[in-house]
Amino acid sequence: MAEGKTPNTEEVNLNHAKVGETIHVVKGEQKGKKGEVVTVRENSVIIKIGENATTGEPIKTVVNHKNYKRVK
Repeated sequence: MAEGKTPNTEEVNLNHAKVGETIHVVKGEQKGKKGEVVTVRENSVIIKIGENATTGEPIKTVVNHKNYKRVK
């Protein structure tokens, strides 16, 4: 069996946001909103964009890596 080099996840994700960073959504249903990254996946991130006023539960959404910009 031929051994191929598998890419290191850190090398692949150099341009992606990291947990705790703030991002600005530039495309899609949540366009214009800012949120804090909760989870990073292979093709997307899960962000918290607010809290439900009555229950206090976080409002989260999934954003593809192509559809956001990191806030510095």
